[in-house]
Amino acid sequence: MSTIPSRPRSQHVSSVRPNASQETLRESNLALVAATVLAATDGMSRAQAAAATSLTRATVSRLVDDLIGGGILRENGKVAGAPGRPATMLGPSDRLCALGLQVNATFHLARLVTLDGSTVDEIYTPADLMASDPTEVLPRLGRDARTLLARQVGSDRRIVGAGLALPGIVEPASRTLRRAPNLGWTDVEVAPLLGLADVGLSLLGNEADLAAFSLARPAPGRLGPVTDFVYVSGEIGVGGSAVVAGEVMPGRHGWAGEIGHMCVDPSGPPCPCGSYGCLERIAGWRAFEDGAGLPHGSSVSEFLACYDSGHEGAARAVRRAADALETALVSVVNLLDIQTIVVGATSRPWRVSSCRRWRRGWARGSWRAPSTGRT
Repeated sequence: MSTIPSRPRSQHVSSVRPNASQETLRESNLALVAATVLAATDGMSRAQAAAATSLTRATVSRLVDDLIGGGILRENGKVAGAPGRPATMLGPSDRLCALGLQVNATFHLARLVTLDGSTVDEIYTPADLMASDPTEVLPRLGRDARTLLARQVGSDRRIVGAGLALPGIVEPASRTLRRAPNLGWTDVEVAPLLGLADVGLSLLGNEADLAAFSLARPAPGRLGPVTDFVYVSGEIGVGGSAVVAGEVMPGRHGWAGEIGHMCVDPSGPPCPCGSYGCLERIAGWRAFEDGAGLPHGSSVSEFLACYDSGHEGAARAVRRAADALETALVSVVNLLDIQTIVVGATSRPWRVSSCRRWRRGWARGSWRAPSTGRT
């Protein structure tokens, strides 16, 4: 059954202006019912939606019929409940899809997802995109997107918009990537290069911020199990984001969370960003490959094979990465007072020894050590 609690009618506060038209009121109520049903973890009946929104059952029933006809909701079968007829449960429809796009230093990805976050189809393309040309990479990604749309979008399914995640400093208002050091891109207007004007680029953001947001809000209107955390991921670069009360902390210009460019060793190696000793130069994937003597483009399994065989360079790379992560993340925790750290799923080498070393470092203090998790 639904986890959305009922709300007494006397406490319902409408956001609709007193002089709003009937059509505006209807649109507001449609949005309210849709958000309420989509936020429910296990579906919701019409009666439950009426109780949760303080609307009458008759009104909710009419609105639900419209939402089903529009492809936003669908009926998922009946369940037994209170005495009487079994209730018909509602949930997100799979008729509406969003197009998710991502460019990273080692791949580009096009993916179709439904309202409940399920993946319909995707095209994942491994590639070395360090110092790449955006006028080549983004049109190629756009062609992958077209292939997905041709395969999956038709009379029974339609696309509602697209979003693009990039590993750098993004200016969403102007649809511009200001700088992505590992890609070698500066001041790139991305939308025209994608060639998806008819789809529309609804969202442009930093890849770590968008990953953190997807964890904080796994479905429209629904908070995840953890709402206050620092997200950190490691590939060629190191990305990060801070989330409080389910919202990403953007900073003044929307560029907060650049954990990978925190200086952890002032005398360390130069970074493409122009600084020295940045976290990603010590804890990023290139540092693991170089430490193990592997060619660039090696897989995680190849590195772990070296590490497990007792390769001293691989072991040294892990120790250095763990020390650098400890330095950076302890500082972040002390600054922001956030007690949970979520490690991205692609950051597998870090978990060889890092969690043990982080806990040891935090244990030096007199306060409770943060929890670490992965996703």
